[in-house]
Amino acid sequence: MIEAPTATQTLDAKGLLCPMPIVKLARAIKELSSHEILLLEATDPGAVPDVAAWSKTTGHLVLHQDRIGKVMRFWIQKS
Repeated sequence: MIEAPTATQTLDAKGLLCPMPIVKLARAIKELSSHEILLLEATDPGAVPDVAAWSKTTGHLVLHQDRIGKVMRFWIQKS
């Protein structure tokens, strides 16, 4: 099993529906310094394609993702 990176900050977006997890992610990533890692936790199934598309357009890298039950977790490194 691959170990997840250590996050600088965790963003709880559980229970929020599209587009709120991405809106909150965009705000939270601005608060980090370059190369710091944000852990996003979300329950909206749309978060998987949304985070991938957001990462591609912003240049912030999704280092790792997993799922525990209904909670999808994304480790995102600020570019």
